[in-house]
Amino acid sequence: MSGHGFHVHGPHDHELEHAASGGHGHGDGHHAAPAAEHSGGMSMTSKIAMCTAVIATFGAIFAYMGGATQANAGIYKNNAAIKKTEASNQWNYFQSKSTKQALAEFARDTAADEARKQGWQAKVARYEQEKTDIQTEAKKLEAEASKWDSKSDEQMHQHHRWAQATTVLQVSIALAAIALLTRRKWLERAMFGVAVAGLAVGGLAAFHL
Repeated sequence: MSGHGFHVHGPHDHELEHAASGGHGHGDGHHAAPAAEHSGGMSMTSKIAMCTAVIATFGAIFAYMGGATQANAGIYKNNAAIKKTEASNQWNYFQSKSTKQALAEFARDTAADEARKQGWQAKVARYEQEKTDIQTEAKKLEAEASKWDSKSDEQMHQHHRWAQATTVLQVSIALAAIALLTRRKWLERAMFGVAVAGLAVGGLAAFHL
């Protein structure tokens, strides 16, 4: 406390002043080195903790993207299966029309009079046109099925990339934990290296590579 021109220092005030002055003054030889070591240790701990939080954030994003692309791959594969079934139905319908056309042609060729021949010929022409339309629709459905299959394969490839990136980031987090426990600088560097590799693989996934 202060008053009438003098100030009384308590032990805590002395330590605060000593820390603020950077450890200069009496007792430097006993306190400077441990303080510096402690400060360096806290710096490493804080740095690794912050990087681990960032890596974990990216890992969560990558895991979400991996799950989303896997779900999309399943949906697209299901769409492809639906289109293939519809195309198959169209080809069955085409075959039915072909059978009717063949019967109509047989009836036309065996008809006794010209009028009946003309009637069967009209049916043959109608079946031929229907077959053309059905064939066009069947091929269109097959093309759509192939398109959905291709999109499913692309999503599955992207899912594998996201999964790889997530796994690499998990390894980086494990290295961070070991680095904190052992205080090994090479483990810290390894953590950063593996994290960069994980982010690079995530970049490949984002650009569909």
